[in-house]
Amino acid sequence: MKSNRLIGMGAALAATLSGTAPALAQESAQVGTAKVKHVLLLSIDGMHAVDFYNCTRGVSDVNGGEPYCPNLSELGRHAVNYVATTTSRPSDSFPGLMSIMTGATPKTMGIYYDVAYDRSLDPPAVTTGNGLAAGPCISYGVPSGTTTEYEEGIDLDQTKLNGGAPGASLTDGGIASIDKSRLIRNPATGCSPVYPWEFTRVNTIFGVIHSAGGYTAWADKHPAYSSVGGPGLNLNDYYSPEINSLVVALPGVTTSEGASCAAIRDASDTSSWTNSFTNIQCNDQLKVNAILNEIAGKTHTGAKAKVPALFGMDYQSVSVGQKLIEPGVGTGGYLNAAGAPKPLLLSEIEYVDATIGDMIHALKDAGIYDETVIIVTAKHGQSPIDPALYKRNGTYTPATLVENDLPYSESPANPNGIGPTEDDISLLWLADSGTTLSDVAILEKNAAEIGLGQIYYGPTVALNYNKPGTGPGEDPRTPDIIVTPNVGVTYSNSKAKHAEHGGFAHDDTNVVLLVSNPDIVKRTVSIPTATAQVAPTILELLGLPADKLDAVRLEGTTALPSIDLK
Repeated sequence: MKSNRLIGMGAALAATLSGTAPALAQESAQVGTAKVKHVLLLSIDGMHAVDFYNCTRGVSDVNGGEPYCPNLSELGRHAVNYVATTTSRPSDSFPGLMSIMTGATPKTMGIYYDVAYDRSLDPPAVTTGNGLAAGPCISYGVPSGTTTEYEEGIDLDQTKLNGGAPGASLTDGGIASIDKSRLIRNPATGCSPVYPWEFTRVNTIFGVIHSAGGYTAWADKHPAYSSVGGPGLNLNDYYSPEINSLVVALPGVTTSEGASCAAIRDASDTSSWTNSFTNIQCNDQLKVNAILNEIAGKTHTGAKAKVPALFGMDYQSVSVGQKLIEPGVGTGGYLNAAGAPKPLLLSEIEYVDATIGDMIHALKDAGIYDETVIIVTAKHGQSPIDPALYKRNGTYTPATLVENDLPYSESPANPNGIGPTEDDISLLWLADSGTTLSDVAILEKNAAEIGLGQIYYGPTVALNYNKPGTGPGEDPRTPDIIVTPNVGVTYSNSKAKHAEHGGFAHDDTNVVLLVSNPDIVKRTVSIPTATAQVAPTILELLGLPADKLDAVRLEGTTALPSIDLK
């Protein structure tokens, strides 16, 4: 196994945003127990429970039938493997991530999608990079409602890997990359911009750990995902090379498999790192190198620091490997419904496994492997696994059928807008909730055209989320209607993908969840569990009370069962 050199990645992360954002949290003490002093949390986005099963056991017609993830296999030999784990519903990256960090469902944390809707807020002062139109906001006035955006469109410059952060090095994106004028605004607080860490309604594990004196760090794909810090931000070190920026050469960066990123590996399409099976690995490697620095007691840039009590990152390589169709290169995804990976997906799984090997070696070299719990999970899965089931449908979607009843910022009829919230799910916020029944009738009348699987509205929405609306006991963020299509149907005509996530299907939601430490007794847990249970589990592992999390008190989220440290 090749061991990467630790790479300093540029200027230090800015501590404030022009005086409007809270300062990054300051270290004061260390949390932990005699056995567990650190938790390394890894989200391999898209990785199903069956992907872990297959890669650790081997499947016919792949890699000669031999296992192909030796480092994940090593973790699995002393881990609890939760094989019936489900993500948040919807299974989009934003609620998927925040459910892991808060222990909450969308009902409580108020997060449904990175692009969603809120009836109590107003549009940004400046149109976002993705087309969410600017609009008026009257201080302490009646809100107009707005689409909410927490992705690359709020960057100062989403074409740049550093998000346009003033004075930042080539790769050093973070909270300083956020353009406050592109943030939605809250009229109830004088039209102040709503930063990502303020958007969530509940606290996060980073907040609890920081309040107890712990040092915290996270790396993710957008500056907007600094939301993980929760109210007050609560991150000592946040790093986010923008995944949807233009691809650039990365001098000095080499992947864990030895591929150089000093020149662009795949120059056929450099409009986004996600458009290439090889370029995405270079983007992920930046975050991997940040973790290696942090294991060595440094910040992501290489400055002296403590090893965090809680740190981690998300991967995008497997997700890209599952769904990308790259002209001239090939198609990712699976060979069959049993989850046997095609060669391009296999290469992404092998790459991610190699990076985990580097982390394991680094933890051992630092002498902290035994006191670190490694948790491997995913924000979301990917649907469908069975390639025969995929069906594009961007023409007859729920939003197109009821577009006249949607707010203009959500309507497909808006030629310049960011568009409705539709992937392999459709979330519909209506301009007037009074049209719910008539709109449901339209959708059901056109069930075949939209590939309707199940529709939720009224009590079936209120039960699991909250009643939509702005009146007493109503939730301004709850969709009026949720449509889950038949398995494989995606509301898109894109020919660049043949899988998607966001929906409620098993392939969307059943993800890997592994809790590993040399002193954990190996066990497989088959009872239903949820990624939301990761949050209270981390607190308990670090010796902190789980009920410090709002979600534990409000929703009764419990820690994962059967974790026995010898």
